[in-house]
Amino acid sequence: MLRVLHKPNAPGYDSSSSVDSGEIRLLSVLLPVYNEQATLRELVDRVLGSPVPLDMEVVAVDDGSRDASWELLEALAAEDPRVKPFRHPRNRGKGAAIRTAISHMTGQVAVVQDADLEYDPAEYPRLLAPILEGKADAVYGSRWAGESRRVQRFWHTQVNRGLTLISNMLNDLTLTDMETCYKMVRTDVLARLRLSSNTFTLEPEITCRLSQWGARIHEVPISYDSRGYEEGKKIGAFDGLKAIGQMFYSRFFDRQFTDHKDYHRQIIAARRSEPSAVRKAA
Repeated sequence: MLRVLHKPNAPGYDSSSSVDSGEIRLLSVLLPVYNEQATLRELVDRVLGSPVPLDMEVVAVDDGSRDASWELLEALAAEDPRVKPFRHPRNRGKGAAIRTAISHMTGQVAVVQDADLEYDPAEYPRLLAPILEGKADAVYGSRWAGESRRVQRFWHTQVNRGLTLISNMLNDLTLTDMETCYKMVRTDVLARLRLSSNTFTLEPEITCRLSQWGARIHEVPISYDSRGYEEGKKIGAFDGLKAIGQMFYSRFFDRQFTDHKDYHRQIIAARRSEPSAVRKAA
């Protein structure tokens, strides 16, 4: 089931700049890594074996791991040139690792992939299809949209759904899973988003920036094999509070969604000339 979650284009958005399927040749997999030695090799094998109709690069950023993750990444890169490793000398957070990966990606489409085994790279084609068909600028993989999944802890699930609800209210969207790792985005959009988060708050920040941009956001169901905290899950209750703070900050206090100021001014000027009902989506 494919769900459309945002207007096809915001005022001032130039759909002629969209990447058509004939120009999409390379998928950039953005892989933040922190102490994932146990699952990293299997995960990279799954990513490189994903049945996508594109060439692929794995832009892996070790975020100051204290185990042998970095050494393993170097070994994987020596075995396959599609793996491109980068390293933070100290731990800076998942958001910082993803932003570093964004700065090094060279594909026309990018997807975020956690280094554990919760998300299945075999489902990349499902996320990619709306972009290749020219229907979407960003596609979210929803863990709550009807696929088989491992039963999770009650409160962790409710917190995720609550954060999605708040994000939807602030950004006028109808996502079922804002916090999903699987966000596949055209890189001509992703590279221009104004992102500053260093932690898990990058998830709501990206969502807000895509909404402010006027991106065409779609959502597809995915499977999900959740791991528990005893298995290495890192996100905690305080991260939920920080996510809410990020939503309000990006929506009301720092509304500049791109550092390309001429484009930002063009979008804002176009929206101000529209009726108030259209401006609401901004």
